[in-house]
Amino acid sequence: MSDSDLIKLYSTRILALAADIPHHGRLPAPQGTARRRSPLCGSTVTADVVVKDGRIADFAQDVKACALGQASAAILGQVALGRTLPELQAARDSLRLMLKEAGPIPSAPFAGYEVLLPARDYKNRHASILLALEAACEAMEAAQAAA
Repeated sequence: MSDSDLIKLYSTRILALAADIPHHGRLPAPQGTARRRSPLCGSTVTADVVVKDGRIADFAQDVKACALGQASAAILGQVALGRTLPELQAARDSLRLMLKEAGPIPSAPFAGYEVLLPARDYKNRHASILLALEAACEAMEAAQAAA
């Protein structure tokens, strides 16, 4: 990867997101928890949720990832509260298509993932970018199974 490629990939906007992840940490009493790890790079995201009426009422995420994974978690953290499992699944699937198959940007309220468009060309980064949404989906599924 050349220096200009790195500069393009790690834009100021991505680095700003990575530095300020909403809902960072863990919940004291989650109803659902999931940990996802990228075997390629070792990045991990653990998501905790409390669900009320089928929507995320409380959310936390412990993120140990590259700047792209952190930026992805920050985008999720900005919009996670109030989301349903189908909304999270649709966002996850749309983000995967955006990255792997040049699909469209996820729709609102997940349109912030547009900032990660330059990562399309870096397949080795896709797994890290998807971790936050994958963990949130699995945490929601765990909470619903426990209910």
